Amino acid sequence: MPRLTRFLTCLLGLLLLAATPASAQDMPPWGTGDSKGEDLSIYLVTFGPGDDVASWWGHGSLVVEDQRLKQSRLYNYGMFSFDERMLMRYAMGRLEFWVDDASPAGTFRFYRSLNRDVRLQELNLSPEQRVELAKALAVNVLPENRNYLYQHYADNCVTRLRDGIDRVLGGTFQQAMSGPGRMTLREHTRRYTAVGPPMSVLLDFLMNDEIDKPITRWQEAFLPDELERQVAEMQVVGPDGQKHPLVARAFSVYTATGRPALPEQPPKYAPVLLLMGLVFGGGAVGLALWGRRSGGRAPRVLLGLQNLLVGLVFGIPGFALFIMWLFTDHTVTYHNENLFQANPLTLLAIPFGVQLMLGSKKAPGRMRLLWWVLAGVGVLGLVLKVLPPFDQDNWRLIGLILPISLGMAGAFTRARVQAPAEVRPSSEPVAPSLKASGS
Repeated sequence: MPRLTRFLTCLLGLLLLAATPASAQDMPPWGTGDSKGEDLSIYLVTFGPGDDVASWWGHGSLVVEDQRLKQSRLYNYGMFSFDERMLMRYAMGRLEFWVDDASPAGTFRFYRSLNRDVRLQELNLSPEQRVELAKALAVNVLPENRNYLYQHYADNCVTRLRDGIDRVLGGTFQQAMSGPGRMTLREHTRRYTAVGPPMSVLLDFLMNDEIDKPITRWQEAFLPDELERQVAEMQVVGPDGQKHPLVARAFSVYTATGRPALPEQPPKYAPVLLLMGLVFGGGAVGLALWGRRSGGRAPRVLLGLQNLLVGLVFGIPGFALFIMWLFTDHTVTYHNENLFQANPLTLLAIPFGVQLMLGSKKAPGRMRLLWWVLAGVGVLGLVLKVLPPFDQDNWRLIGLILPISLGMAGAFTRARVQAPAEVRPSSEPVAPSLKASGS
């Protein structure tokens, strides 16, 4: 219930922050040319991570303030529609975001109510650069300009801020951050999702080697914390011809309490996942051996239940991944090597597992064929790793899923599970075991 309450609070707050779309008539003074550069201040705002999956990454915005005219607005590129088609658009990779403006003070109060950090960096820009950036934001928020197609790694609410700052700096920001990044996009993803291990593993499963390539620091700035770090390091040439920090001053409006620190490195799940795979796969063989020795109902039901769980946990994501590759614009799911380990065939473990629990005589044979196919495809995915094109960082998923497939194949082969024998009525008379003798 507390998590539902927080989600509803977040949803209501975002809807309240979504102001009526700006128009030419209500342009701020920096959009109409009434603001002077020396009166403007521009701040990069970094919001810390929140409780739900969408907010684990944090958030960012830009604030423009005219100190002479006492006006300020916060520009937020993270707006999207909470309507009935939102989930479908997201699933298809076609979710539109837009930029909106709102009251900075009201926005800060909202994030404080969610116990999320609010940190500001005042940008040390020239008066001309302040006017240019502020006017670009005012124009960008107009209805005809505000929408964009969201892409998590390449075009999101933070990369739009990064690109705007770079434009007024004449491209020097991107040039300064063209060096190699600290880690890959996958490693950053695993680092930020470590707060929820099951979701972290699921996202790791769904994404292909597109996020395993070496990246630059510029590309790392799809994350609010990384952009904040890079802006703090950036040096710009001032009117005196000398280099100065891009950040004139930095301060916190609110510091969250009780939140775990973001790990600097991705979690080391591989040994745990391998152990889980070995235990689950070995458990299947153990149940089959037990069933062969005892001939009882319990091991058969437990093994059927185990197959049902495997079908649900791996079959549904495998099927979803296959559909996302074929029918959506999520390029990060295309040609995913994890389909060797779990795919639509894995879903068959659900009905076959139910049949096994109910005592179907055909279920063991069906399970044997299914798991030999899945185990063979899984081994093929492992063997292909020796070839350069198969460079996806999915060893953790192989370690988890392949031992389960091999264990299931072994369970229905060397120690075959027998369904209960049918008892048929016989019309033949039962022969007496003893004959009476007479004199």
